[in-house]
Amino acid sequence: MGSGAIRRRSALGVAVLTVAGLLALAAPGTAQAAASTCSGRQVKTLPFATGSVQIYKRDGYVCALTLAKNPGPKRKMSVTVQARGNRPVTDKGRYTRHAGPVTVHAGRRCVRVAGSVGSQSVSSGWILC
Repeated sequence: MGSGAIRRRSALGVAVLTVAGLLALAAPGTAQAAASTCSGRQVKTLPFATGSVQIYKRDGYVCALTLAKNPGPKRKMSVTVQARGNRPVTDKGRYTRHAGPVTVHAGRRCVRVAGSVGSQSVSSGWILC
């Protein structure tokens, strides 16, 4: 094998390793972005002054996510989903963009969804019966 062929194979090896390294670095960010949304179809949006709560449904599961109207500095946010007869599941804390997602198995039961951004909040009452 000539020196030109060796150089080409070396360059190809370096290119493959570089692409593999870039994919390994990009994959965690992609997985994180996918984890910040709900799967299924969006069935309802509950708007309020400082944000909105998006509600999704798929195969008996209900998922909710509170989104800030103006993302920015960290502030108190929360999202709660409760299937009738079960305890509520809540995600609350200081976030910049969204609280949640929170998912519960509702089957064919009604659910109650609530969310807040700062001092403003919204609650659905029993829905999706």
